[in-house]
Amino acid sequence: MTAATRPPADAGRDDPRGAATDTGAAETRRSARSGVAGLLGAATSGLFGFVLAVVITRGYGTAGAGAFFAAIGVVTVATAVCTLGAETGLMWAVPRRRLGPRGDAARVLPVALIPPLLVGLAVAGVGALSADALAPRLLRGSDDDGHGLLTLTFAAVPVVVAMTLLLAALRCVRPIRAYVGVQFLLLPVARPALVGAAALAGGGLLAGMTGWLVPAALALLVCLVLVAGPLGVGRGATLRPTRSDWSTFWRFALPRAASAAIDAGSMWVGVLLTSVLAGPADAGVFGAVGRYVLAGQLAMQGLRVAVSPQLSRLLGRGERAAAAAVHRQLSRWGLVLSWPVYLLLAVFALAFLQLFGREFTAGVPAMTVLALAMLVNTGVGNVQSLLLMGGRSGLHLVSTLAGLTVTVSLGLWLIPGHGATGAALAWAAGIVTENLTAAGFARSVVGEPLVDTATLRAAAATVGGVGVAAGIGVLAAGRGLPGLAVALAVLLAGCVGMLTLPRVRAGIRVTMRQIRGSDEAATAAGPAPASTRGR
Repeated sequence: MTAATRPPADAGRDDPRGAATDTGAAETRRSARSGVAGLLGAATSGLFGFVLAVVITRGYGTAGAGAFFAAIGVVTVATAVCTLGAETGLMWAVPRRRLGPRGDAARVLPVALIPPLLVGLAVAGVGALSADALAPRLLRGSDDDGHGLLTLTFAAVPVVVAMTLLLAALRCVRPIRAYVGVQFLLLPVARPALVGAAALAGGGLLAGMTGWLVPAALALLVCLVLVAGPLGVGRGATLRPTRSDWSTFWRFALPRAASAAIDAGSMWVGVLLTSVLAGPADAGVFGAVGRYVLAGQLAMQGLRVAVSPQLSRLLGRGERAAAAAVHRQLSRWGLVLSWPVYLLLAVFALAFLQLFGREFTAGVPAMTVLALAMLVNTGVGNVQSLLLMGGRSGLHLVSTLAGLTVTVSLGLWLIPGHGATGAALAWAAGIVTENLTAAGFARSVVGEPLVDTATLRAAAATVGGVGVAAGIGVLAAGRGLPGLAVALAVLLAGCVGMLTLPRVRAGIRVTMRQIRGSDEAATAAGPAPASTRGR
């Protein structure tokens, strides 16, 4: 930007609405660049997550895959419980502090790391000692590997806890490409490679789970190296927290502890319930369906991790209009990218599950139900991030508890008689309950509109376009792989045709300018005012 086009230094100073508009525009430019990086990483993670699911289902069958997914569920839920909400606490606290040897951000590390690691070690010990009793119930289908598999799973919990917390710190102190490299490249690429190698070598479930866990240890080491420098660890930064550091951090994090466990374990609770109430085969089918459902959510996850520190900074300063503008933009992006995936999953569930093997096609009704429920999840946007980064972890806990209550209550009723389909119905009801509750809370907390006409137009256009393509595919070749291929071809042709429209090309140019821009965002990315530091 040249001096002739740069606005005067005092522009908007006498017009609060103009200043808010300028701030919102600068923040949406900043979020656009972070969002694109997060989306690219999430796309890669989604691709290799699908590869991992194929490797597990093809390598171990329905019963073996059910035990494998249940083991992943155990470590996932245990890790979410043991982190005590500290990963979200780091995302909330670090952006409000100063980095470097003279900063106060490093003081948060002991506060965030010590309690979760102690809890993780305790859970690992108790879990390993209880493996004989728990394995027959939690890992049905694991045969003789059950005890060793569950022992390994619990022993890995402290490592995964430490990795999770340092990943959150990494997102706050390094450019997003560092986070993307570890979370969305190292972990998802290494896991199918190592699990696949174990399966090809004839290794059992224990060898496969080892292949799934080893990348977590590698990621932990990488994060240690990348986090230490910006925080000034080893270069004079103090690691001794004050009493107020402990109280401020854990007042926020503890309400998040329960909701974090619920969020991370939402699918895996269903897998474990299905394994106990309906058997390992149904658990394997539900786990395979869940992999598709979670893969479709990766776009929202990529956007969330990209902008959470930005939302914390804005809401910490009281810039609610700018935070709402960022939320609305990324909600549109998430909707346009996620809804086609879920609509296709709902219509062509048979085609997608055939890729895992014929025995997994029993999950077609479950896939359709969950895909439709996820339209609500992605449609409201990252309202959970608005609540958490605004410091309202208590309200977030209320919404997640509401969803969990619905999921477990319906699951206990439906799973014994309907297996994977019953688990899907229960989880779908929980998803809708949690997200609508969180959306209502977020709107009242932020005090700004979270949905605009542009979002509604994007939703209508997406449903219309994908609906037409899916209808043509079903009429031409059915709901299997040929029909899916036809629908994808029609969608591709439609996207190419849309590129000829002047309005579409203009929108793409605006987005590209946001991604390439730097001057305005540099101002928006400046350090937080002293009044917000150390809070």
